[in-house]
Amino acid sequence: MPPSFLEIGLEAARRWHELTAGERPWIRIGTALCGEAAGANAVVAAVESALESQGVSAEVSQVGCLGLCFAEPLLDVMLPSGHRVFYGNVNPENVAEIIATHVLGGTPVTAMALGYITDPDSDAPVPDGIPDLNQHPMRIWENRIALRNAGNIDPLDIYQYVANGGYQALHKSLTNLTPAGTLDEVKSSGLRGRGGAAFPTAVKWGFLAGNPAPEKYVLCNCEEGDPGAFNDKNILESDPNTLLEGVIIAGYATGASKGYIFIRHGHDGPIERCRAAVRQAQELGLLGENIMGSNFSYDVEIALTGDSYVAGEETALMEVIEGKRAMPRFRPPFPAAVGLFGKPTNINNVKTLSYVPEIISRGGEWFAGIGHDTSTGTAILCLSGALNYTGMVEVPLGINLKDVIYEAAGGIKDGKALKFLQTGGPLGGVLGADNIDVVLDFEVLRAAGAIVGSGGIIAADESTCVVDLTRSLIAFCQYESCGKCFPCRMGMSHLLEVLERICDLEGTDEDLTLMRSIGENMQAGSLCGHGQLGFNPVSSALRYFRPEFETHIVERKCPTGICTMPRFSPALSRR
Repeated sequence: MPPSFLEIGLEAARRWHELTAGERPWIRIGTALCGEAAGANAVVAAVESALESQGVSAEVSQVGCLGLCFAEPLLDVMLPSGHRVFYGNVNPENVAEIIATHVLGGTPVTAMALGYITDPDSDAPVPDGIPDLNQHPMRIWENRIALRNAGNIDPLDIYQYVANGGYQALHKSLTNLTPAGTLDEVKSSGLRGRGGAAFPTAVKWGFLAGNPAPEKYVLCNCEEGDPGAFNDKNILESDPNTLLEGVIIAGYATGASKGYIFIRHGHDGPIERCRAAVRQAQELGLLGENIMGSNFSYDVEIALTGDSYVAGEETALMEVIEGKRAMPRFRPPFPAAVGLFGKPTNINNVKTLSYVPEIISRGGEWFAGIGHDTSTGTAILCLSGALNYTGMVEVPLGINLKDVIYEAAGGIKDGKALKFLQTGGPLGGVLGADNIDVVLDFEVLRAAGAIVGSGGIIAADESTCVVDLTRSLIAFCQYESCGKCFPCRMGMSHLLEVLERICDLEGTDEDLTLMRSIGENMQAGSLCGHGQLGFNPVSSALRYFRPEFETHIVERKCPTGICTMPRFSPALSRR
């Protein structure tokens, strides 16, 4: 017999109190993909070794990403009844000093500290000589909803999630709201899909809810293979239960019988932490038969895919779960009528579902009050490239993109000038530096020739060749084409061949017209967005940087000199 939700909540509160106000220091280390790549695992080992050698008793937790990826590995130290002090770019060699001076001695190592965050319940003095981390440029613009727990809780401990309000939304839905009432809250929020299409979530859920079939499925799509995007993986690594709760609520609102969380094979951190969340939820009765004593029964399975970008297309995703090759299906019928295993199915992105618990807890009108026009809520942006501060921020929609780049991300490194932004993944677009003074809004960005898409924003400085970058994006798209549609299969190859020719300074006067013709045929004849949107990188680059393409063709030179350097060519390697 699983414990009641009241019993779960009381145990969670007890454990959280021991962590935050107990007698032992609490040390948190970010071990998401960004931290791991920067050497966080070695820092974990060094912390455990230093604690043992110095005879210090402390709680050590591996948490997700706080968003400050430029500062990884990030070490977070909180003394009993004290404030949190963060050390950035920590290496194993300086861990012993932090443990001896701060954890054992009680005095933060000011020279190494990145910042502090106050505990509102603590009377301890604010650390002297250390900046307030919440005033850091990357955090001052934020309004964290989906990322509210990222970097703060142990993703492998469901009790920490419950102690911070977790599963309250599910409890509210099951005890105070009907499925239709739950759907109404999502509708009033104005939530739109965060996977790229920005389709109204409640409308999509309504298609499935209106189908009376006894077996229906909710699918969560985390096939995140976009260059420059890592927000889906970060949610799974940092706070998998917020996604899981969203998947369960979606199942309740639509009358679904089972959920699937679909993750790219090889993303071990997200996979392991999601599996742990599902297992712990089952053990506590938050998944399975008669959840929280209600009549609602529901379970969730973690499904994996191979390294296929097209598997992120909703019908190709269903093909993979069924054990087939990742290739899109013909439509109609649409998934809400005939989907996974022939049953009615709904597919949502990780970010979309991760907003749902807070929407239900706080109400749809609260969420609708954030954002801009019909683009409600926040956007989770992955900032990379030639920026002073790289990482991930969750900012209200309606913020000016120029502020994101020059304020939140600290501008361009080494005093160089911004040349362009590549937004929305490989099927997104390019924005010239003179055109980024726009609000972050789905329609506004689309009109400017770019999309929010997966949330990836890659900044390029003046030393970057836009023609070469466009070639790289099309090379990615050509490699990832599943080959089912002739317009996409051949169109991507032809686009890449033309761009290779231009980058080799052997382009012709007809090449720009030829690429547009190829792109129009891809858009008209492809089954899925991979081919339909495949010309976007080229069309947006031509919109803002046509003279640079013409210089390559007419003057036979690359203004940046990039195209005269040796490079790997996916197209040439197969000849």
